[in-house]
Amino acid sequence: MKQKFNYLDLMQAISFVWLQWRKQHLPLAIFIVLCLNLAIAPVVYAASDGILERRSAWAIGILGFITVALVIYLFVVIFQPERF
Repeated sequence: MKQKFNYLDLMQAISFVWLQWRKQHLPLAIFIVLCLNLAIAPVVYAASDGILERRSAWAIGILGFITVALVIYLFVVIFQPERF
């Protein structure tokens, strides 16, 4: 039984995510990083010429995102210390 994709359902999903973003930042940020890792992991895997396993490529991609997030956080802490 096929269900058709409804434009209204998409808009409801987007509005739900938008409302939850204000309440819960961490789960949505983790979801976004994992989605972006779908683009990064194949690039890392291809650059390694098959030396790395797919699992290792995923781990390197996630580690890269964590490193970038930490660098951004530290820059904010250094340049805007009154917020913390």
